[in-house]
Amino acid sequence: MKNNKPVKTHSQSGINNTHNMTANKPTYDVISIGGSNAGLSAALLLGRSLRKVLVIDAGQPCNRQTPHSHGFLTRDGETPAQLASIARDQLGRYPTVQFRSDTVVTAVQTEDGFDLTTASGKSFTSRKLLLATGLFDIMPDIPGFAECWGRSVLHCPYCHGYEVHGQPLGVLANGEVGYEMATLIQHWSSQLTLFTNGPSTLTYTQQEMLQQLKIPIIETLLDAIEHQSGMLSGLRFNDGSQVQLKALFSRVPFRQHTNIASQLGCAITDNGLIETTEFGKTTVPGVFAAGDATTLFRQVAIAVANGSKAGAWINKELITEDLEQINQVRSRYTH
Repeated sequence: MKNNKPVKTHSQSGINNTHNMTANKPTYDVISIGGSNAGLSAALLLGRSLRKVLVIDAGQPCNRQTPHSHGFLTRDGETPAQLASIARDQLGRYPTVQFRSDTVVTAVQTEDGFDLTTASGKSFTSRKLLLATGLFDIMPDIPGFAECWGRSVLHCPYCHGYEVHGQPLGVLANGEVGYEMATLIQHWSSQLTLFTNGPSTLTYTQQEMLQQLKIPIIETLLDAIEHQSGMLSGLRFNDGSQVQLKALFSRVPFRQHTNIASQLGCAITDNGLIETTEFGKTTVPGVFAAGDATTLFRQVAIAVANGSKAGAWINKELITEDLEQINQVRSRYTH
């Protein structure tokens, strides 16, 4: 039987009533901007810590086109949508966790925490803030590329390599990136070709190694990716030639999905990621970040782990602040 007894949260206990920053705004211990794997994982830890949590999500995860998610223990092969649905169902057991479908457009640090405004015009306040906003992939101007991205144009062999192993595969990249990807993916298939999409910038040593591995290098300019509903069948080049493939591996540039981190003054790495500690602390006190926005290892399992660690550390900080507040009150009365 479901227990409907009200749960007494830390923020309801009287310890941190001074953190009710604005009476006419909903106030939370933590707001997670982003409700995919990292945000949901953090919300789970925080909900189990009896924290009042709001997850604000626009419903546009970067893996929304991906048909199946792999490498996540006990859930290998399920769709990203299934994983999110299961997570939300399980989080529904925790009455202190709430969800809102919306987009955060502004975030301002205040004396007591953070004020947030959404695209729908709603305002919220919180003591701590988690950025689980992900990344926005920038597609090249190649017909068919965007439609195949996440389906048969792939970024990670650990996520998708097993499903296409032993079949004709390609790598679309050049120079150091092309060499690194080709030598990595040759482990999954001996039928691999590197497409540089223009004159090769590989070093002589790199070309020699690829020859040793029997990986052809094609420099012809790519005209289009042939596909059916996002499932690649081959590549067409500007000289009229074609190559049949099962899948193509490539990397694309990206940017942060939102500018909230920059609004708050969080440091960004040279790779364009939010700079964090192991436990998700950014360079701005009270602001944490987790998931794809913080790492090049864009896997569900890693996002979940990052979110879990961030959630635990956020709760630890909240406890520390509450104890400091108690000590300050005691100090005033004892002196």
